[in-house]
Amino acid sequence: MLTLAEIAESIERGGLVTRGGFALDEIDRRADLEGVSTIVLVGAAGARGWSAFANSPEARDGLADPLDRWSRRAIGALAAALGARALYPFGGPPHWPFQRWAMRAESGHVSPLGLLIHPDYGLWHSYRGALAFARPIAMLARDPRPSPCDSCASRPCLSACPVGAFGADGYDVGACAAHLRRPAGLACMDGGCLARRACPVGGEHAHGPAQAAFHMRAFLRARDVDERRG
Repeated sequence: MLTLAEIAESIERGGLVTRGGFALDEIDRRADLEGVSTIVLVGAAGARGWSAFANSPEARDGLADPLDRWSRRAIGALAAALGARALYPFGGPPHWPFQRWAMRAESGHVSPLGLLIHPDYGLWHSYRGALAFARPIAMLARDPRPSPCDSCASRPCLSACPVGAFGADGYDVGACAAHLRRPAGLACMDGGCLARRACPVGGEHAHGPAQAAFHMRAFLRARDVDERRG
């Protein structure tokens, strides 16, 4: 029978990171997960997971959505090899509850920025997909550590944004995007979100310049599309 260690070895051999897993129970049960017993999340942590994408054909072909296309190919291949079903946090419907799954699978907590924060990786991690297995797989116990935000009195993430996009009313995505389009937004565009970088947790896992710039440009392209549609 396939073990979690064998699954993790396959995931990491493919350039990605195992992000925990859990046995499906009634709170997660839905018709389109009929027959699924175990979910194993797949993603990136810091620079781990970036190199495999950055060296891929999708990263260099100039077509839209390179990271999503690479994720589909890489995680789809894993699913085929391991006898699982691949699920993704993009491209729905169906829209899978990845944030809730992540908090069940490992020690992820909602930060003041709305992103999930991890006690080790801070805000520098992501979930690119999941492997859904029909058979039960023994999982490690969930890491019980509390959110590092609970003991962070100063919360510098909330004051670091140049346009105050994060506040009591949530995230002002319009103000953020407008700033990024102006010359004053170059520091965020080239080095990554200043609010995210202000978090003191997991700084050693912060994205390098190429990774940071890729994600900022991807965010702004997606916002441009949303605004044209709206």
